[in-house]
Amino acid sequence: MEPIEPVYGTTTLLLIAAAAVALLLLLIIVVKLHAFVSLVLVSVVTAIAVGFEFAEIPDVLLFGFADTIGSVALLVAFGVMLGRLLEITGGAQVLADTLIGRFGEKRAPFALGIAALLFGFPIFFDAGLVVFLPIILTVARRFGGSLLYYALPAAGGFAAMHAIVPPHPGPVAASEQIGADIGLTVLIGVPIAVLAWYVGVYLVSRFIGARVDVAVTDAVFGQVNSGDADNDTDDWSGSAPRFATVLILLLIPLVLISFDTVLDTLVTAGTLDEGHAWVDFLGLIGQTPVALLITVLIAIAVLGRPNASMARVSKILDDALGPICAIILITGAGGMFGGVLELSGIGAALISSLSDIGFSLILQAFVIATALRVAQGSATVAITTTAGLIAAPVAAADLGDVQLTLLVVAVAAGATVLSHVNDSGFWLVSRFFGMDEKTTLKTWTVMETTLGVSAFVIAALLWIVV
Repeated sequence: MEPIEPVYGTTTLLLIAAAAVALLLLLIIVVKLHAFVSLVLVSVVTAIAVGFEFAEIPDVLLFGFADTIGSVALLVAFGVMLGRLLEITGGAQVLADTLIGRFGEKRAPFALGIAALLFGFPIFFDAGLVVFLPIILTVARRFGGSLLYYALPAAGGFAAMHAIVPPHPGPVAASEQIGADIGLTVLIGVPIAVLAWYVGVYLVSRFIGARVDVAVTDAVFGQVNSGDADNDTDDWSGSAPRFATVLILLLIPLVLISFDTVLDTLVTAGTLDEGHAWVDFLGLIGQTPVALLITVLIAIAVLGRPNASMARVSKILDDALGPICAIILITGAGGMFGGVLELSGIGAALISSLSDIGFSLILQAFVIATALRVAQGSATVAITTTAGLIAAPVAAADLGDVQLTLLVVAVAAGATVLSHVNDSGFWLVSRFFGMDEKTTLKTWTVMETTLGVSAFVIAALLWIVV
């Protein structure tokens, strides 16, 4: 669907959006109304308030809901199946023990973050997070303390790579629109992402974890396997897999998904022509749901069947799906709310008011992307819209290749900050880590903001130098 022609001016639309967010927080935090019900209710009210025709509202609601559910449901379902197999067979414990043995207990959060940065290069944020979730929970249960000590560095690692570094879709689209070289964006984006992660995520997570105590959640996988002999949560009698087996299983989706993301990047850059059958086939198995399906099938064969009947393995997978229904529905409803705001014309209104603010190009890119991110929630929409808006003045400025890349980073940084209730990722993190909405705002939203600001500051300093 296309955004409607705004019925109201920019100020009125922004006030409606702010009132909608305030109403949503009031219903969830104060009234204690279920998040799914609250999100749908506020989406309907907001759609009416911004001027949609009554007959259009069902389609408007389905626009964001269906789009989010379509990308999240299969991903989360296959992800928790794989995670449950790793958890119940002791695979997550084996990986956690090896990780801690190499880095030490005090460096466990740092080790999880570094692993997330490495795995996050080709794999999307939500896919990486759901696959890593059992490992995060296992490490957190073993050492105690707030879950945030371990969860935020890992989640932030995936977020940093997804936001800033090609071959992820946001920076690739921005590079194409602005005219930046994708290869150079990778070379410059990776060190910026890593440094921004260390300052804006790792150091911040230590501060937040010391002040906000979040217990390890049992909501996703049930009781987490602690490796104790008396833990018979699922009466699993098989032997734990070897570290190499677990590592290979985690690398399979990494490699498969990289086929699609890397090939897309090569086609976008003009290095590879479209239409080859082998490109299409690798692109198919590199689609995140297909890659995770293949990985789950291999995990069943490697982890499950050698130690249990297929009926037993099927029951484990079936039990894994139950707890995630609420997560999928709430995340979809978050996408619904963001979709209503996206189609309301708020983005167009913001663009018209911010396009002539008179800032330098790099600051203008950051501010516009931030405003769009806060207003409608989608980081991808914020990145692509901002890049398209500044493309003409960028072309007129005759900038060098490095400056073009720094503009891409600035746009991505602005689209990262202030993840809140109109962002489906906010709800995914909230439910995966067992946090209520107020706690998620105090932790995840703050960390996303420090990550984005750190990346922008680094890019701005390099902009001055070059």
